[in-house]
Amino acid sequence: MDVLVKLYKAWRRLDLKLYDAACAVRNRMELRAARCRIGQGAVLCGPLDVVVEGSGRIEVGDRLRVNSGERYNRIGREQRCLWRVGDGALLQIGHAVGMSGTAIVCFCEVEIGDRTMIGGGTVIYDTDFHALDPHDRKDPVTDRLKRKSAPVRIGQDVFIGAHATILKGVTIGDRAIVGAGAVVTHDIPAGEVWAGNPARPIKTACRNKNDDDE
Repeated sequence: MDVLVKLYKAWRRLDLKLYDAACAVRNRMELRAARCRIGQGAVLCGPLDVVVEGSGRIEVGDRLRVNSGERYNRIGREQRCLWRVGDGALLQIGHAVGMSGTAIVCFCEVEIGDRTMIGGGTVIYDTDFHALDPHDRKDPVTDRLKRKSAPVRIGQDVFIGAHATILKGVTIGDRAIVGAGAVVTHDIPAGEVWAGNPARPIKTACRNKNDDDE
């Protein structure tokens, strides 16, 4: 039995290495096809889904860390990381950003600051996807034209808990914390903790170490 266990473990290690190698090739092709500018030192674990339409752009800083798919960061509800950027839209990801199973849909502009960490299963949408008026939704062309989009801006050193939802037009200040499962529909000031649906302030998260010097 010990021999079988050892063989099984060896097979699992080999399987993971082959899977990682296949994902690395796939991710390079995905990013190249999407004309994505990505910095140095990126660690991409698992397969990315990257879709860029028309003149959309993705710009990524150095030392990006991504966990994507069911084999990485197993916390339940695992999903692949999805970056979808519409025609003329811009997705900017800063330096040393980490994300797990995160879906970002950018039809306007999404900006993520340096050292921000985004928990598993989080979604960031800068659009409503559809018109809010039911009459407009009856016609596909009108539906698309009447949908509303607005930039999402996430500051530096932000922590976003697992399964949070960040909606259009939201600005999250530096060092803020978003609780797990929160639905963010309004701006979050720097250094505050927000949670709930819709997200509301709970307390001050942390002060900038330079604040006391001002």
